[in-house]
Amino acid sequence: WPSMYWSNPLFQVKLQCRKGIPSSVRARCWPLLCGGQAKMERNPGKYQELCEGPGDPQWVETITKDIHRQFPFHEMFLSPEGPGQQGLLQVMKAYTVYRPQEGYCQAQGPLGALLLMHMLPEQAFWCLVQICEHYLPGYYSPKMEALLLDSEVFVALLRRLCPKACKHLQKHGVDPFLYLPEWFLCLFSRTLPFPIVLRIWDAFLSEGVKVLFRVGLLLIRLALGSSEKLRGCVGVVETLEKLRSIPAHLLQEDAFMAEVHDVPISDRDLERECKAQLVKLRKTRPEFQYNPKHRLPGSKAIFDTHQLEEGHKQLEKASELQGRNKRQTRKKPDTRGKTFHVTGQPAGRREERVDPKGKSSFYLETWF
Repeated sequence: WPSMYWSNPLFQVKLQCRKGIPSSVRARCWPLLCGGQAKMERNPGKYQELCEGPGDPQWVETITKDIHRQFPFHEMFLSPEGPGQQGLLQVMKAYTVYRPQEGYCQAQGPLGALLLMHMLPEQAFWCLVQICEHYLPGYYSPKMEALLLDSEVFVALLRRLCPKACKHLQKHGVDPFLYLPEWFLCLFSRTLPFPIVLRIWDAFLSEGVKVLFRVGLLLIRLALGSSEKLRGCVGVVETLEKLRSIPAHLLQEDAFMAEVHDVPISDRDLERECKAQLVKLRKTRPEFQYNPKHRLPGSKAIFDTHQLEEGHKQLEKASELQGRNKRQTRKKPDTRGKTFHVTGQPAGRREERVDPKGKSSFYLETWF
């Protein structure tokens, strides 16, 4: 059994992503992990078409105002005319044309910017599409119903894994929407040191949204997990400040990620808790429409979905080709014992027959 497990390529990929993807190959690995590369190859020329589209002037104006806020001290985004800001404007505008019903969400800016640091705009666009459609569907929609559901799931998991911190947060009325949107919507890109953010993205693109839950639960445990840490947190402001100012020695890259992967949260736990919280939400909010089934748990599920789509396409092509061949194949006419009128000189046996009216005509009798 261990040898079978270790020989599994998917397990080896997950293990390497947990160790951290080397920076020299991260630009190639991320599009492959999330399915952005396959999506780009299936839609040649689509990105250029979206970029050339007019776009909604309202969204373009909003995006233009937000661009300078994304990693303002990074050399790639210093100049408004530089490749960073212009590329981000292009990617975000293309997404609003691609998904006009969603439009633009400010939290998508850091995602697009971080992707552009590692790859070309077209690749960054398709990776962003995959994150928004398969990893975090519904997160960036106007109602943010998916994030609302996940906040309830997060509190339920926190109550089970870190009851002391959960009790403190509830006692002081610290709603999860005061800290969770910045964590989950931006994939911690505005919260944690950059090397840790890259490691989180490596694991997230491999294993899915459970990585975000693990990181969030670990941060609360590091900040509020003991009575000593809770000392001095007498209200909402102090508690939130505690969450924002985790000591640097607790944020060492390798040690932090090892603790993240030790948090006992599995895909099955998330699925079970999602179902339970979904029932509660629909009782209190009859208008709640989000369906978590559209979320895919990591690169393996995305790869399987891609293979299934390709299989369906192959079947459709085969059935279409078969139907075309049936239409083109003509049945050989049965001419046994029949005669055909010949207007020219016949090539076979010719027999002259006398017409009753005195006229003659040629007939060709054929035998098969």
